[in-house]
Amino acid sequence: MTAQRVFSEQRRLVIDGAETDGVDKLVTRVVDPATGELAGTTAYAGAGDVDKAVEAAHRAQPDWASAGPDARARVLHRAADLVRERVDEIAWALTLEQGKPVPDSRKEILFGAEVLDYYAEEGKRLHGEVRTSAAPDVRSVVSWAPVGIVGAIVPWNYPVDLYCWKIGPALAAGNAMIVKPPHETPFAVGLLVRCLLDAGLPAGVLNDLPGGIEAGQRLAAHPDVDMITATASTATGQALMRTAADTMKRVSLELGGQCPFVVLDDAELELAAQAAFRRSFSNAGQICIAVNRVLVAESVADDFVAAVAELADSVRLGHGLDDGVLYGPATNAGVLARAADHVEDAVRLGAKVVAGGSVDRSEGLAGGHFYRPTVIDGVPLGARVMSEETFGPVLGIHRYAEGEDPVRLANATRYGLAAYVYGRDLERAWSVADRIEAGGVGVNINDVSELQAPFGGWKLSGFGRELGPEGLRGFSQQRHVRLRLRASL
Repeated sequence: MTAQRVFSEQRRLVIDGAETDGVDKLVTRVVDPATGELAGTTAYAGAGDVDKAVEAAHRAQPDWASAGPDARARVLHRAADLVRERVDEIAWALTLEQGKPVPDSRKEILFGAEVLDYYAEEGKRLHGEVRTSAAPDVRSVVSWAPVGIVGAIVPWNYPVDLYCWKIGPALAAGNAMIVKPPHETPFAVGLLVRCLLDAGLPAGVLNDLPGGIEAGQRLAAHPDVDMITATASTATGQALMRTAADTMKRVSLELGGQCPFVVLDDAELELAAQAAFRRSFSNAGQICIAVNRVLVAESVADDFVAAVAELADSVRLGHGLDDGVLYGPATNAGVLARAADHVEDAVRLGAKVVAGGSVDRSEGLAGGHFYRPTVIDGVPLGARVMSEETFGPVLGIHRYAEGEDPVRLANATRYGLAAYVYGRDLERAWSVADRIEAGGVGVNINDVSELQAPFGGWKLSGFGRELGPEGLRGFSQQRHVRLRLRASL
């Protein structure tokens, strides 16, 4: 282990604008997923730290709200500029702790900066309006106000990006925040928070507490937290909802997915195969909108499967900090175990592994969480990989017969976050997309996230929307002031 691959300082909590070791001074280890060696340590927040952060947020929020959208925009724009200036340092930290290669880390971080810039300006456009009334001397003024104190929970797969998805609109709308970033990947987020503080964000407006279940539960239960927003598993989201119900908090949840990729019989197969490959195995498959299952027309299935398998076999795994590496390790051992379980289950039910299918213990990889990009063909609909979220580098392929409705197959799940449809006939592909039960559908494109459009799920994939103007309004609430005009003189 070289000095270049250790985070030299212990990451600390941030409460009321200052770094602190926390009430109980708890510390946890952070492991480099490519080597299994120590990457650094971080302070670990508990319930007492949440209480202190909420107190700080309550002191700071009124002044931040009254500062106005232009003042808030200046801080967010300056923070975005600092993120871009420091992107190399932040990307190094993100790759060290999370595993994704440096090019992907840079892409994530720079998009986070775009999000901050976007909401800096969008916050200026949250306009109210004056409405007429049935009574000629009465007017209604409808305006927007901050929710107040927002608790946010961020996952480890895209910690910088999703942190910005939450703080950008929430801060632009005038809220103060307590954010619980993942303790597994705290370093890059810590550097992001430093950018915000250096940009002039007032003390107490953003409190940052890497932690675990105790901190998350306290955020959801705290009577002075007005809203919870989380990107998490469906089980975690359900637990947060139950806890938040006692204080009637507003809740916004982006949860698990089980995303279908429909290949119609007229699809451009090379394009579809490349798209499915990248969306399945980027970030070791640890993406909520990853392709979990392909539903391919039987008439083109052989060519499609061969193309995807060839791409998967060509992948060179390695440490994300090494030059030329495009695919790194999974972040933790649990991903490998779940991937192996899903592969074993599919094979037991008659499927065939055509690429990958095992942990990679090649030279230089033995200590890390490396699993070969895996393609399984002929997967029956009853296999776990067809109904559960693998959240790892496994792609199951099911062949559907001529005359069989792929929409019915795509909708045969409790989840509805994202889906993809590939076909040359756009009218036909659009018709398929319009009937899929998901919050976002990509037609001949393998990404449904767009900065200026809403992102979120249906069914067990959650509710509430991030990105776009909808993301800003999600952290705001409306006020109606009804007033009678003076009689004319």
